[in-house]
Amino acid sequence: MSESLIRLRYRLWPDHLVGEILSKRWTETAIPALVLIIVAVALSRAIPGFLSAAGLADTARQACEIGFCVLGMSLVIIVGGIDLSIGSMFALTDFCALYCLDVLNWPVWGVIPATLVAGALLGAVNGVLIGYFRLRAFITTLITLIVYRAAYDLLIFGHSNQIAAAFPDIPSWNFLGGGGIFGIPSIVLVYAAIALFGHVFLTRLRPGWHIVAIGGSRRSAFNSGIPVRRTIALCYIASGLLTALGALFFAARLGTVGGDIGVGLEVTVLTAAILGGISLGGGKGSVAKAMIGTLIVLLITNGLTTLSAPGGVNRMVLAAILLIAAMIDIRWVKNRTRIISKVYVSPTYHAMPPIPSTTADNGTPLALNDRLRDVSEIAVGRIEAPEDIILDGEDNLYAGSRHGDIIRFFPPDYERMEVYAHIGGQPLGMAFDRAGALYACIGGMGLYRVTRSHRVEKATDETNRSLRSVNDDSRLRLADDLDIADDGRVFFSEATVRYEMDEWPVDGLEARGNGRIICYDPRNGTTRTVLRGLKFPNGVSIANNRQSILFAETWGCTVKRYWFAGPKAGRVETVLENLPGYPDNINPASDGNYWLALVGMRCPALDLAWRMPGFRRRMAKRLPIDEWLFPNINTGCVIKFDEQGRILESLWDLGGVNHPMITSMREHRGYLYLGGIMNNRIGRYRLPNADPDFVQYDRRWRTAA
Repeated sequence: MSESLIRLRYRLWPDHLVGEILSKRWTETAIPALVLIIVAVALSRAIPGFLSAAGLADTARQACEIGFCVLGMSLVIIVGGIDLSIGSMFALTDFCALYCLDVLNWPVWGVIPATLVAGALLGAVNGVLIGYFRLRAFITTLITLIVYRAAYDLLIFGHSNQIAAAFPDIPSWNFLGGGGIFGIPSIVLVYAAIALFGHVFLTRLRPGWHIVAIGGSRRSAFNSGIPVRRTIALCYIASGLLTALGALFFAARLGTVGGDIGVGLEVTVLTAAILGGISLGGGKGSVAKAMIGTLIVLLITNGLTTLSAPGGVNRMVLAAILLIAAMIDIRWVKNRTRIISKVYVSPTYHAMPPIPSTTADNGTPLALNDRLRDVSEIAVGRIEAPEDIILDGEDNLYAGSRHGDIIRFFPPDYERMEVYAHIGGQPLGMAFDRAGALYACIGGMGLYRVTRSHRVEKATDETNRSLRSVNDDSRLRLADDLDIADDGRVFFSEATVRYEMDEWPVDGLEARGNGRIICYDPRNGTTRTVLRGLKFPNGVSIANNRQSILFAETWGCTVKRYWFAGPKAGRVETVLENLPGYPDNINPASDGNYWLALVGMRCPALDLAWRMPGFRRRMAKRLPIDEWLFPNINTGCVIKFDEQGRILESLWDLGGVNHPMITSMREHRGYLYLGGIMNNRIGRYRLPNADPDFVQYDRRWRTAA
């Protein structure tokens, strides 16, 4: 990957961390390349004419034949497996090509696909056993090595004389074995094309990223929705296909089915892959490294052969190289998490203005009070983590649970409850659409809806990805809060594209623009990102003008407006700034204003640390996560503000007894219902002078209808 692409891929990271990555990647590629140069120079001095034009052409043909097998082995290792049956598959597909050509007298255009299909089928046996039946890769491919070799021995026992007696003179077949274009061997051209595609596949295409992800952590890849079993099986099929391609050129070049063909090839191929930097631990490797490893091994073996070294010496040297390379690789993989920890967390400079006063002596509406001390409690100990709560037109109360359920409580006392729907992930923000379906943002899963018949449906779990995008950020990691426009479009926030739900403190440590606002249109099923670069966007509410949304940026301590329609469409405006705490959900009030939850209060220590990215980086490296600086989430607060961004009143729970962490609130028939992701209850606070007939669901949809 070029430096410019690396900087684009890691555009959120500081230059010195990008430099570390560039340096590390350069080192990983430079070391095998340096070894290759040293080996080539040493052999050229020891063997006259070793690097002559004729010698290089012959070496290139052999390198490409083995190189196809190395590419297949590398793909299997990257996905987290190993294939010891490559040598036997090479022999079988070599026999298949020559049998079809010499005995069955098939044309070349029939021999080529037949050989490739044979290789794919042999690889599919490994793929099904390892991918779908989840057998151990080492023992499985060791068994297929023995079985395939036995089958090859039986086949050549009955047909080797027929193949040896035939000497077909077919120009196209001869071109595969020894022809070329402008002096470049045909196999080199084919290998270059496949290697280029393999590089693009692993570094630019989503299936290639899936392979790397599975090799890095199979469980995490499965939890992310990647088809792990199918991908593993396809990798083994690809390995068989590439091995057959190498055998096809080998058969065209030599036309033999000797008993020693493919014997020990798995050691040569495995040594080339590991020596080139393909990690035995999986999840790491590249086509360029596989090519360099192939050249190193081939130069060593050809050099030793030219020097008349016995065959046993060749195998011993390869075994020694493989042992040393494996020891280095395993030692490197053992410390891989330490290397990742140095570059994964990337704090940035984040300056905040002074915290506004909350004392009563200056008459601010943010003045501390204890109005939420006497909040009545609903379902104490019967629900966990009700991050958002919502009520329908029949006064039923809905809340999410950390167990993956949406719970419905029945009026008037809300003592009776039922599981309205089981989704499996943590329900966060919720909203009803015109048809009465309940949409919910599910942490780690995306946007889901529950129909009136309690059927759970996935609305979307990914957003649009640009064809020019290097970083695959289309999967939704942390869909947070939502609201629904009059035309049915769902606007929802994704708090961070870099971290999972349980890693939200790390995003706060970075204080970067890792979040975005996304629009899902159920009319055509499309999902698109409308705003990027937001600092943990959270609460979302359709504004009273019906042409814009209000959304909170938690780490920015601001509330902003995004116009999605009207003459200001596409513009972003700041409504509230420099809040005393971290804003969460936003919902309308009965008097035309808005309620806003402050999930925690700012503190001077964290504000100061946000100005020092180096300090936060050292903190992340040297301290366990429970000793990091965290936002103060022990004091709950709800504020009311108007369209002009004026704060009208505030409700505090100073003792932190009822709701120490308020993440949401809903006004309904004169009461304010409170939710909190750290709480085991739902609060209900009677609002003085509130409209007793105000029902958000009724006002939104029945009026619109």
